[in-house]
Amino acid sequence: MPETAVTALWYRRLVLALLLAPALLWLFALIILPHLDLALLSFRERVAPRQYVVSLAQYRTFFGEPLYWHVFVRTALLSALATALTLLVAFPIAWIIAKLARGRMSALLFVVCLIPFWVSETVRTLGWMILLRESGVLPALLVHLGITRQPVELLYHDATILVGLVYTSLLFMVVPLVGSLESLDNALIEAAYDLGGKGWSILREIVIPHAAPGITAGCIVVFMLTLGNYLTPTLLGGKNSQWFTEQIYTQFITRFNWEQGAAFGFLLLALSTAMVWLGLKISGQRFSDVMRRA
Repeated sequence: MPETAVTALWYRRLVLALLLAPALLWLFALIILPHLDLALLSFRERVAPRQYVVSLAQYRTFFGEPLYWHVFVRTALLSALATALTLLVAFPIAWIIAKLARGRMSALLFVVCLIPFWVSETVRTLGWMILLRESGVLPALLVHLGITRQPVELLYHDATILVGLVYTSLLFMVVPLVGSLESLDNALIEAAYDLGGKGWSILREIVIPHAAPGITAGCIVVFMLTLGNYLTPTLLGGKNSQWFTEQIYTQFITRFNWEQGAAFGFLLLALSTAMVWLGLKISGQRFSDVMRRA
């Protein structure tokens, strides 16, 4: 290879390394390094002040305490349910934006979905509290319409937590779905109708398989967001929300038991990773294809 070609190759590699350096530094410093420290913390046990030994005691505590296991399973199930509900709500919205609306109307509908996310999650969750609390807007409306005799407390229920989780995660499902549905050729749907296909069969045989990467990407992102959410379950579900992130917060902040909190955090990370792998296996998607839709 000529010397000039070698020099040009090394120059391109140097430029690429410089461009990737900030992202790689961010990835290592804020993701990889904290998770490694989290893993090391979870495998140690305090035997005396400033003295630790390698141990599985934190994990034995988790599996041996029914409360921790119950909250862990409950969090996983409600997160999966919230993900499914978010998909059911987001799919028609994404279909309208990608296929039915045209031009400025499509952009306007997308902005309408985006507007609630211009404010913080705290403000959005507090808005739900104002609407649903016993002295709030919705209970007063139910009394005014004669549906209930007196204001009812709509907060601090599992259904309320699900409503909040779906609301805070909706955009993260809509965006990949819109990206997948926009690439669907309308001629395929027209041909299916011409061949005698019905709405549900076309949805099942054409639309859903084509949108599978977007569905998988949206479900993965929403599940991870809901699984690790702390603010929404705590505010809408109260102190008895029994969300696993609250257990992690209690171990780290209230009890100063960092080893137990690290073990809980690592278990939550393992669950999230396992669910991502399971979702990819069930849908038959590759991780690279899904990430392009996310």
